[in-house]
Amino acid sequence: MKIRSRGVSLVVALALTALTTEAYAEQTLTIASWGGAYQDAQREAWFNVVAKELGITIKEDTTSGIADVRTQVASGKPTWDLVQQGNYSCAILDKEGLVEPLSDAIQNMEGFKPSMKGKGWISNLVYANVIAWNDKTYPDQKPQTWADFFDTKKFPGSRSMRRSPVYDLEAALLADGVPMDKLYPLDADRAFAKLKTLQDDVAVWWSSGAQSAQVMQDGEVDMSSVWNGRAETIAKAGAPVSITFNQQMLLTDCWVVPKGAPHKDLAMKAIEIMSRPEVQARIALYINYGPANSKAFDTGVIPEETAKKLPSYPDNLAKGFILDANYWADHLDELTQRFDLFIQQ
Repeated sequence: MKIRSRGVSLVVALALTALTTEAYAEQTLTIASWGGAYQDAQREAWFNVVAKELGITIKEDTTSGIADVRTQVASGKPTWDLVQQGNYSCAILDKEGLVEPLSDAIQNMEGFKPSMKGKGWISNLVYANVIAWNDKTYPDQKPQTWADFFDTKKFPGSRSMRRSPVYDLEAALLADGVPMDKLYPLDADRAFAKLKTLQDDVAVWWSSGAQSAQVMQDGEVDMSSVWNGRAETIAKAGAPVSITFNQQMLLTDCWVVPKGAPHKDLAMKAIEIMSRPEVQARIALYINYGPANSKAFDTGVIPEETAKKLPSYPDNLAKGFILDANYWADHLDELTQRFDLFIQQ
C-alpha cells in the first residue's frame, strides 16, 4: 500500500506540474532589472530557470529606479510584470500602494529575515556597503570599524563617502559608539554632528558605484565606503584595495510587481521559483552577490570558497546589520534635503 501510495502521489505531482506548465504556455513575462553584467547574471541564474519550468518566454527591459515604476503605474497600463529595485525603494513603492501584494506562497517562504520583505516586496540578493582602503597607504595596521574610518589621526588620509544620507548617517553613528542593534530609529542630530568632524577630510562624495570604485582605483582617496562588489572588482584588476565585512551594512535588491501588471499571477509564480533556496544560490555562481534566502547556503550549490566571500555568508552576516528599508521609506526625503544642505556648507 505504501508503494502504491507513493506512486499515486508522484503521478498526481507530475500531472499538476504539467497542468501548471500548460496553463502558462506561450505566455510572456516582462522583467525589468538594472542591465549589464548584473542582469546577465540574473538571466543565467534565475530567468532561464523560470522560463524552462513554466514553459514561457521572458522578455527583458531595464529600469533606472523608482521613478520608472511610478510612471508605469500612473499610465494605467504598465508593460512590466516584474521589476527589480533597491530595498528601500521597494518599501517606498509598497507604502505608496504602487505594487501588488505578494502571494501567500511567497510570504510564507522560509529563509528570509523579516527585514528582507514587506507586503509587496521580497529581497532577492544581498550586497553590502563596506569600508575599503588602499593597502599602500596602510601597509601595516588596517581599519576595521567605522570609528577607524572617522579617525584621521590613527589613519591619516583622504576619504570618500556616498552623496546620500543613506549609509553615511549609519556610519557616523557607529563611529560615535552606537551599537549596530540600536541604530534605528536613527538619531539624525547626533549623526550629522559626527559627520561634521570628518567633512573636511571627505575629498569625494560619490554618486555612483562606478565613481566610488574609480577614485579608489586611481588613488584619489585612501579610504572609502563602497559596495563590496565594486571594491572586489578593482582588487581583482590589480588595485591595492582591501575591504572588511566588520560592521558591514547589508543591502538587498528586491522584486516588486507593479500595480496592474498584465501578468500578475505569472509574476508571482516567477518570484516563488526564484526565491527557492536552490535557485537563489545560483546567483553567486555568476556574480559576487549573496542570496537573500539564508537556506541557499545549505544547498551545496555555492562552493565554500565562493560562499566565504559573500556578505550574506553566515559568518559575514553576523558581523554586520541589515539596512532598515522601512525607516528610509519614511525618512528619505527629509534627510536627503538636510544632507544636501550639509555638504554645501
